[in-house]
Amino acid sequence: MLERGKDGLNFLSKQTWSRTKNILSNYSGYLQSRYSKDPRHHGLPISISIEPTTACNLRCPECPSGLRSFTRPTGMLEPALFHKVIDELAPTLSYLIFYFQGEPFLHKNFLELVSYASERGVYTATSTNGHFINEDTSRRIVKSGLDRLIISIDGTTQETFESYRVGGQLDKVLNGAKQMMEAKKEMGSATPHVMFQFLVVRPNEHQIEDVKSLAGEIGVNEVKFKTAQIYDYQHGNDLIPTIDKYSRYKRTSNGQFAIKNKLLDHCWKMWHSCVITWDGKVVPCCFDKDAHHVMGDCNNKSFGEIWNSDSYRLFRQQLFQSRSTIEMCRNCTEGTKVWA
Repeated sequence: MLERGKDGLNFLSKQTWSRTKNILSNYSGYLQSRYSKDPRHHGLPISISIEPTTACNLRCPECPSGLRSFTRPTGMLEPALFHKVIDELAPTLSYLIFYFQGEPFLHKNFLELVSYASERGVYTATSTNGHFINEDTSRRIVKSGLDRLIISIDGTTQETFESYRVGGQLDKVLNGAKQMMEAKKEMGSATPHVMFQFLVVRPNEHQIEDVKSLAGEIGVNEVKFKTAQIYDYQHGNDLIPTIDKYSRYKRTSNGQFAIKNKLLDHCWKMWHSCVITWDGKVVPCCFDKDAHHVMGDCNNKSFGEIWNSDSYRLFRQQLFQSRSTIEMCRNCTEGTKVWA
């Protein structure tokens, strides 16, 4: 809890009046819109996810990058495009996630991108499979100013780990985590806040307590347990955990499975955040992994033009009318995703 508190204070320390005002404007616009059913929007996003690359070194099931199942192209984010977006958004942006699909550290200029945002006072985070963290990279991560580093570790033995992280090497990930913590200590840095993220699936649910112990031995700042999004869940799936707390799905009276949460006709995420793909496409949600709902292209328009465009307004309007008509929303498990 103490480490979480330090991370929270670090985030708050980066809040300026412009960013705080933007948060309040966003939320007031959302509340007005829910009441009136008319999508009014004030301000710019509080948080964005930007995708360094769709490439990945692993082949995890239930992941479009791992399965190589994208219809959109694979590529690397151009620094010039990133600079353009950050220059526009940094004054009001509170939280920047360097992740959508793919492995961020495959981008050769990744940490330079982090530095660019950090120098502008934006809280930065990324999620990695941990295979590219070594002594040199750890020191560069600290120097970049990255605020939060999420390392995916979905098993505490090689056999369990590679059952989901196909092609992965647990020893390599653990050594990288140790070197990361050592670099922070040697350089006298409180950042990044290092988290182990454990995606709970049936093959690894017996290791929940083990990963807590492992994290304690290495000294990482926090462990998070994440529930898995599963695409083919209706008739059951070998990945659905038996521990109900860590499942996004419930068994119905007819023996099939359904998403736990209700599909309500509103969505706060459409007001406070969005995703920008490696090639500059703005999509409204992280559930749109193949970028079917492109709201605009940052290569030829400012972000503000896209955010306030008619196409975005109409998409938000559709949420109030019937979210069930939007394909990506039908498998939305927002609100059931992450458990401490």
